[in-house]
Amino acid sequence: MPTRLEFGAPAGADIVAVLMHGRGGCPEDMRNLAAALDCLFVRYIFPRAPEHSWYPKSFLSKLSDNEPKLSASLAACASIIDELERDGVAPGQIVLGGFSQGACMTAELLLRRPRRYGAAVILTGGIIGPPDLARTPPPELAGLPVYLSGSKVDEWIPVQRTHATADILRAAGADVTLRVFDNRPHMVTDEEIRCVRDVFRNLEQTAAP
Repeated sequence: MPTRLEFGAPAGADIVAVLMHGRGGCPEDMRNLAAALDCLFVRYIFPRAPEHSWYPKSFLSKLSDNEPKLSASLAACASIIDELERDGVAPGQIVLGGFSQGACMTAELLLRRPRRYGAAVILTGGIIGPPDLARTPPPELAGLPVYLSGSKVDEWIPVQRTHATADILRAAGADVTLRVFDNRPHMVTDEEIRCVRDVFRNLEQTAAP
């Protein structure tokens, strides 16, 4: 089984999005999301988590409880960034994103592999680790556009962690757009799709000569 899928624009596109699926999901889920975005000027890369999970326990568990799989998953996704950079793709052309567990992976990669990426999209997720885990806001994220969403009734991602993630990213200097829904279940809404579409279209205008 391939370790990733690709969709959209071919190699050489001005914008490359690396989108990570949720627990129990697959790259095809993110391909469906990308199709709904209708931004075919973007080259999409969808990594595949072994056994449909990036790490075994809750993202709020002690980091050691999710090892060694968490570190292996982060390294695998970081290797895609490395590959893109070797191919001449600048960090400012790369969008990191994901849903649920994939969104948590996105937030964690921003802290562990900070770059001035083109943008980040965290659809119902947050930084990984227990509430008392101290995290240092990396200055490399200054100016990074981030779309971060959550819900007050989400059963997997507590809204407190959504706000805490926004606070850490803002402390790093990221330009965070936070959307917290009152009664949205664990899903990606049409409104979120429109917001992510705007992220890509704004980046396209910036990248245009």
